[in-house]
This record gives sequence, C-alpha cells and structure tokens, in this order.
Amino acid sequence: MGTKRSATDTSDRPAKKTKKPFSVGPANLPDGQWKRRNQRIKRSLIDKAKLRKDYTKLKAQQTDEPAPARELRYYEEADAEAEAAAAAAAEPTSEEGGDEVEEEADKAQDAKPEPSNAPHPDRQILMDREPSPPRVPERNGRRDGAFERRERRPRAVPFAREAREAAQRKKEAEERREARERAMREREQKMEERERFRRAMAKARTGGKNGQRKLGRESGVLLEKVKRIMGS
Repeated sequence: MGTKRSATDTSDRPAKKTKKPFSVGPANLPDGQWKRRNQRIKRSLIDKAKLRKDYTKLKAQQTDEPAPARELRYYEEADAEAEAAAAAAAEPTSEEGGDEVEEEADKAQDAKPEPSNAPHPDRQILMDREPSPPRVPERNGRRDGAFERRERRPRAVPFAREAREAAQRKKEAEERREARERAMREREQKMEERERFRRAMAKARTGGKNGQRKLGRESGVLLEKVKRIMGS
C-alpha cells in the first residue's frame, strides 16, 4: 500500500525568506561610547527612512491629483490675492478723502526746511573743539622717544625643583667624599707616625757594643711622643 499524499504539497513552493533584523555594528558590544555611537547611527538611519517614506506618500498624493486641477487651483488663489490687494488700495475713493490727502501733501511740502549754508551741528562741535596733538606713529609696538624697557620676567625653567634637589644631593655627596678622603689621609698619617716611632724605639733599644741600651736616643723618641700627646 502506497504512502498517503499530504493535503498540501509544499515541496514545489519556494522557501519563504526570513527578514533579517535591522542592525548596525556588532550586537555584543559592551556599554560604552562605541555602543552609544552605534545607537545614534541606527536612530539617524531610522529617521531618514521615515522621512523618505513620508516624502514618497506625499509625492504619490500629489501625483494622484490631475495637473489641470492643480493649475486651476493655483490661478484661483492668485486671483483672490490680487482682488484683495486692489480692494485695500481702493478704499479712500471719496472726494473728501482726496481733498484730505492733497492738503496733507501741501502741508508736508510747506514744512520742508529751506536749504542753508550753516554746517551740521555735529560738524560745528568738531570745529569748535581744540585740535589734539598729532599722534606719534608707533614702530615695533613702541612710540618714538619712549624707550621704556620693560622688566623681563624670568623664563620658566622646566623641572626647576628637581634640578635644585639634584644639585643639593650632588653637593652633599661631594662633602661626604671630601670628609672620607680627609679621614683616610689622617689615618695614613697616624699609621706612618706609629711605624716611624716603632722603628725609632726598636733602634734605640738595641744594645750597643757592650749590650747597653741607647738611652739618649730612646729619650728623644719618648719626649717627642709626650709632646705630641700633650699637644693633642
């Protein structure tokens, strides 16, 4: 027994395309300036699409109306505006109104001042004012004869505090080095004196021809040692 045929055979129908959602940039951006930028771009694109859609609708409405009807409406509006302007201009048509206009024109003509040769009041004020001394031309930002030297502010030295600290550290290191060298010289001098005293005492204590000690030489060495101790 063959398989039962389905009521609606969808094998021959084309597959329906799913509409891809509208997106700008990657969807997994973290919160920050790039995500806000993509959102602004998306909003601007949506607004532009809406404007284009409204424009197409308006253009379609205008094209639906026949051209003769549009021209007739335009001429009717123009005729109405012209009639309104003519009515507004033709209001003072009575004889009394014309007489009043003529009288006002005559009064305005009589009220015009006669031309005179007197200078303008502002010009008269400038003429009466005392002449000011001529301005000395400036050269290179200074007036001639005014050679006033401005005190120059000291130029800002970069890292001035660090330079002072480095100089102070260098000075202290130099003082420590001099003290160390002075101590070494004193130590060497004392060692030389002790060695000389030891040799002198050893030479004085050696026996003479008969095995006797050289008291005169030994006394001189001891006297020098006592003087050095008392002097220090």
